[in-house]
Amino acid sequence: MANTMRGVYFLEPGKLEMREVPIPQPGPGEVVIKVESATTCGTDLKAYRRGHKLFKPPMPFGHEYAGIVSAVGAGVTAFKEGDEVMGTNTAPCNECFFCKRGRQQLCIHLEGRFNFGSYAEYHRIPDYIVQQNLFHKPAHLPFTEASFIEPLGCAVLCAINADVHLGDTVAIIGVGAQGLMQIQLVKALGASRVIAIGRSPGRLERAKQVGADVIFSSLDGDPVAFVKELTGGHGADIVIEAAGSADTWSQAIMMARNGATVMQFSGLPGGTQVSFDATKLHYGEITMKGIFHMTPRAAEMAMQMLDSGQVTVKPILDGVIPLSQVEDGLLRMHRSEVIKLAVVPSLAD
Repeated sequence: MANTMRGVYFLEPGKLEMREVPIPQPGPGEVVIKVESATTCGTDLKAYRRGHKLFKPPMPFGHEYAGIVSAVGAGVTAFKEGDEVMGTNTAPCNECFFCKRGRQQLCIHLEGRFNFGSYAEYHRIPDYIVQQNLFHKPAHLPFTEASFIEPLGCAVLCAINADVHLGDTVAIIGVGAQGLMQIQLVKALGASRVIAIGRSPGRLERAKQVGADVIFSSLDGDPVAFVKELTGGHGADIVIEAAGSADTWSQAIMMARNGATVMQFSGLPGGTQVSFDATKLHYGEITMKGIFHMTPRAAEMAMQMLDSGQVTVKPILDGVIPLSQVEDGLLRMHRSEVIKLAVVPSLAD
């Protein structure tokens, strides 16, 4: 058996490199997996295009994954060689200031515990992830869909914190991967009407496919006016911003009814300043929340929803590519030709 593998490295914004590197070996409490699927991600695209505070190049690239355990370290009992698994890219310490206050997604050690390198033939999973955020893959679930567990876990945490009630009208701005998952989650939580707002007709049709009741293209008019017209002039009960621009952050508040909750899900470039109507926020008693990452419980819920089929990611996946096409795949995402792709290392170049 060869003792080296191919892996994609991020060298600087706009530059990736395929490297031949040693196959990682597991330390105590760790496992190594043979990667069967590593889905492309909008965060990877952001890092590739402009850099990202969590990405410190040169570094292994990719962070969504599912695969087969190829080696286990000392002390690992929950997994064995040959197990099919799916997992996330980090896990909290459970001991810091924020973890003890029930906010594991804000763990002060989180930034140093991100595990990158899934765009490779093999991927080492640290002990803290093995203990909390690595799961046995349901046999019926394809690897390409199982590797959605991390982004779906983030969507789950958002949906939970949105506090959706039975009968709510939910407006979701953005019909990329996160928006399409959020549609399904808020419907599962009891929303009676979901309004999906985007630009691309093709993506808006996918939004209908996964459960959106109403779709609207922002190229056809003012989405704020559209949502208010549909809600008797009041606005939506819940608004989730999943488009990722300062304009949509501002719009989200304006299309919310008095007393509504607005979830600012998408991250913006560092230092971005967003203007909003303070009168609307104050006198309308709008609850506006930022939301980041996930918790181990949200990851577990994501696995369960993929297992049950309550959330389907098939409409979000636009095909499979080999390792050699990671850069091309990210550029296709940037051009909005695809939403997500599964990088399958076993595919021939």
